[in-house]
Amino acid sequence: MCSIMNIKRKINMKIIDSHAHLMDEMYKEDIDEVLKRCIENDLEYVINIGYSKETSQEAIEFANKYDWIYAVVGMHPDECNTKNADISFIKDYAKNKKVVAIGEIGLDYHYPEINKETQKEFFIRQIQLANELSLPVVIHNRDADMDMLEILKENKINKNFVMHCFSSSLEVAKEIIKMDGYISLSGTVTFKNAKKIAEVAKIIPEDRLLIETDCPYLTPEPNRGKRNEPKNVWDTLRKISEIRNINVEELAYITNRNTKKFYNI
Repeated sequence: MCSIMNIKRKINMKIIDSHAHLMDEMYKEDIDEVLKRCIENDLEYVINIGYSKETSQEAIEFANKYDWIYAVVGMHPDECNTKNADISFIKDYAKNKKVVAIGEIGLDYHYPEINKETQKEFFIRQIQLANELSLPVVIHNRDADMDMLEILKENKINKNFVMHCFSSSLEVAKEIIKMDGYISLSGTVTFKNAKKIAEVAKIIPEDRLLIETDCPYLTPEPNRGKRNEPKNVWDTLRKISEIRNINVEELAYITNRNTKKFYNI
């Protein structure tokens, strides 16, 4: 089986990580080395995703410093379980030319202490902001499929949306595809028990597929259990190419093209 470096040399092209969190605490001690490995492993771009006011500001700081990093700003549903959540920063932060989307926003019903109605309210408000700002939306969805689909059907996103780190059913994927949304697959597609996601990977239209790491989380095989980083997106690409029976070079071209189109970069 080819290593990351062997794949890179063989196809002699770059790749994009469409969803990373470079500001995460796990990188505080060695972020320079992580960024160096991005260059060494032919990352063309990394899309650095905020999930609060503070991390959105940090995402912008990275983007301002590095030409090949872009920022996404917004309030994660875990930050939206109280009426006191403040999303007023988004409009101001989105003025920066390196901000390419609003996110990650959405619904997360995984934990028992969440407030579903408040999450839905802030999700809709951030969709409205994205429409006002003419920006696409990066969506987080966990254990909230029916409410998510209802909101997306009732609140049209003008500049399109991507379901990041997709983990829902084949039926939900088909509904997203009907709405012309994008679906992004992470390292979970490489897991041995990921039969459901493998089925989703087969049916995503060529022009609606993105790939991501969601680093520092969800490290793909063969490094599952270790801290993730953008260079590992090659492992996810290789697995999806096997599932879709397409060569790695062609799939890299497709996902790069789709990511650039979605984020307008």
